[in-house]
Amino acid sequence: MKIGALREIFEGENRVAMTPDSALQLQKLGHTCCIESGAGQKAGFSDASYAKAGVEVLADAAAVLAAADVVVKVRGPEVAEAKALREGQTLISFFWPAQNPELLEIAKDRGATVVAMDMVPRISRAQKMDALSSMANIAGYRAVIEAGNNFGRFFTGQVTAAGKVPPAKVLIVGAGVAGLAAIGTAVSLGAIVNAFDVRPEVAEQIESMGANFVFLEFEEKQDGAATGGYAAPSSPEFREKQLAKFRELAPEMDIVITTALIPGRPAPKLWTEDMVKMMKTGSVIIDLAAERGGNCDLTVPDQKIVTDNGVTIVGYTDFPSRMATQASTLYSTNIRHMLTDLTPKKDGVIVHNMEDDVIRGATVAHAGAVTYPPPPPKVAAIAAAKPKEKVKEPTPEEKRAAEAAAFKAETRNQVGMLVGGGALILLAGLFAPASFMSHFIVFVLACFVGFQVIWNVSHSLHTPLMAVTNAISSIIILGALMQIGSGNWLVVILAALSVFMAGINIFGGFMVTRRMLAMFQKS
Repeated sequence: MKIGALREIFEGENRVAMTPDSALQLQKLGHTCCIESGAGQKAGFSDASYAKAGVEVLADAAAVLAAADVVVKVRGPEVAEAKALREGQTLISFFWPAQNPELLEIAKDRGATVVAMDMVPRISRAQKMDALSSMANIAGYRAVIEAGNNFGRFFTGQVTAAGKVPPAKVLIVGAGVAGLAAIGTAVSLGAIVNAFDVRPEVAEQIESMGANFVFLEFEEKQDGAATGGYAAPSSPEFREKQLAKFRELAPEMDIVITTALIPGRPAPKLWTEDMVKMMKTGSVIIDLAAERGGNCDLTVPDQKIVTDNGVTIVGYTDFPSRMATQASTLYSTNIRHMLTDLTPKKDGVIVHNMEDDVIRGATVAHAGAVTYPPPPPKVAAIAAAKPKEKVKEPTPEEKRAAEAAAFKAETRNQVGMLVGGGALILLAGLFAPASFMSHFIVFVLACFVGFQVIWNVSHSLHTPLMAVTNAISSIIILGALMQIGSGNWLVVILAALSVFMAGINIFGGFMVTRRMLAMFQKS
């Protein structure tokens, strides 16, 4: 098949759906590639770099649509582009089928197959094709950078000769992919980060990244996770409790980043006008849901405004496009993985398997029919967090009983070992000479004392203590030196080996101890 990439005609869109690197990977699947001239220019990819990668550069969109069996784009097609599709042709792009029923009907009438990258189910196997997550990751990162650009202070706290600078307080509303990316970036910049989400299973993810999870006291069990790993609409009671919590936090926060979206619905209003009025002068709100109406009442899509009380509200809808090179690289990789699944034999033949969960979920039009909405995925995207079982605290009587049982068991073991050892020594004494027994008893006592001394030492002290012990215990080198002058060649060899190994213990032990102690010295 020939894979063709179109230049984006949407105003301000800088991304491209195919990069030279992704084209090389597509060719390994048996496909050939073509691209509209200038399609990658805004993302930093010249026509020459495509030609070098074996991509055919065509003059205009009409030439690409005529030549390509599969058309790849970033933004959904305009009406004219959708009408230019032909029967049997496949379009892979963002599509938003719930918001674009007219485009769906056009694709159906044209007999084209449409794979919507925004409909890829959020299951483990599909993560490599999840373009929404790829773009949300960039948007979350860029949102913090944009907030820092509009915020008049440091993120991190500092104590300088000129005075103390407090750290910025950041609130992330919604801990999906964009929210987690924003959390990671803000934490790494030194801010005090708070985050909220209606899905309780993300609390551990938030805390593991160094942020504080905003806990909402709500009597009824609230699990806002819908099928597919997205958030579900909240009940009116929960929403009121949520807004009350945000009003409590609003006067403290310097930066608020909202990321809450529900598929197929307008963005929920979570940051109301009265909350904006409560915020300090110089505060910043970054609304990542601006394209769907915004989470803030005052958000103006594609604009930055400053309120009467000096709060900056950023409603840009093109955060990924502002990092076009990185965004294009990730998106083209998502497209390439989708085409890998569509080309199971890597022979350049696309097989549209509607029994495959990922392909079926992403396909919104196929074979002259609208296939949206898809059936729910068979696998849950995020397993609900299981409540941890509380360890039952034993009563004082149970503690005493357990201690007594442990003492009795330890006593039995020690008595058994002493009786067994004594019996073995008596048995050896019946047959061994007296000179041997005197040395043997000293040997046994030395082993016992040495074992007890080392065993009862705290583990944190083992390294320096063991090093000194090795050096001191190498007194056995004296015995080896006494035997090295023996007339028996075997005894001489064994004695020489003993001197060598004991020498390593002596010098190595003291060297390790010296280095350990040096770690605690200033110079």
